[in-house]
Amino acid sequence: MKALFDIRRFRLYAWVGLAIIAMCTMHEMISHKSFGRALLNCMWLSLYLTVVNYILFEAVLPALRWRRFYWGVLYAVLFMFLFSKVFHWWARLGWLLRLNTDYIEPAGARHDLNEEMAFSLAAVMMFGIVSHIYHHVRLRQTAQQLKIEKQSAELSYLKSQTNPHFLFNTLNNIYSLARDKSDLAPESILRLSKILRYMLYETGGPFIAIEQELKIIADYISLEKLRYDESLRVNFSYDVEDLKQSLPPLLLIPLVENAFKHGAAETRHQPFIDIHLSVSNRQLAFTIRNSTEDQVSDGTIRQHIGLPNLRRQLELLYTDYQVSLEQRTAEFIATLNINLASHV
Repeated sequence: MKALFDIRRFRLYAWVGLAIIAMCTMHEMISHKSFGRALLNCMWLSLYLTVVNYILFEAVLPALRWRRFYWGVLYAVLFMFLFSKVFHWWARLGWLLRLNTDYIEPAGARHDLNEEMAFSLAAVMMFGIVSHIYHHVRLRQTAQQLKIEKQSAELSYLKSQTNPHFLFNTLNNIYSLARDKSDLAPESILRLSKILRYMLYETGGPFIAIEQELKIIADYISLEKLRYDESLRVNFSYDVEDLKQSLPPLLLIPLVENAFKHGAAETRHQPFIDIHLSVSNRQLAFTIRNSTEDQVSDGTIRQHIGLPNLRRQLELLYTDYQVSLEQRTAEFIATLNINLASHV
């Protein structure tokens, strides 16, 4: 339940009260009153209106259930009383305390409430408009913050999927070497430990330098090549104008992993993988060509867990990107283009 008094919310009403004091003072000075007298009068009256409007818009209206018609009528009558008769008594109290010198009630005559009512109703409108705008902006900000938190949680979940999937495939490669009692098994474990160290200590933040991503790709290629003989041809090249540019960690690995696991590993004759990365003017282009045995007749392309995961990460991270997958005869081409300046 929201507390009746919140200093942050009341501060907004205090600023509106100051604005009313300024406008009221200028109006009173036009009526040939001195600045000091006009300011004192307006300060006293605005103090009452600020407190009552704060209670109205921050406590009463939010708690009001409009389907309870009789309660609504009761509240309406109560605040009409507060903004008329009680406001008149407040003005008279200020006169008795010499804080509201504008209050004059000749003997035998009732004080005219018209000006006070007009003043109070105008104040209600100002407080109501400002309160509505303020709460609308806060609601938009809260909704935006919830959206960001939801996207951040989803992104963390996607990353938590990518890492185990990546490690699972890598461990399978080492298992095949160990099963064959290959002398390369110890070296593969050493390379895996380097990759694990990188994933544990370097990928915790939202960004890494592109040179670090290139290094992990090179280490992964070296680890994968241990499984193959000289028949596998791997070409990895890059043209990056600034190696210190930032990039989300392990963003490119799913495409590289896909080229090995579902390309070269399933190719019986002359397997190859060509990888090229270029970054110029914040435009990233990443292209992978790999051999394949797939012959897709209906035009559909198999997408394993890594590619849908990558697409969703890109949706959450960038507004300007494109992923292109093309199956040709005995060749598969994956292209990723990202405007790095379009990061959300």
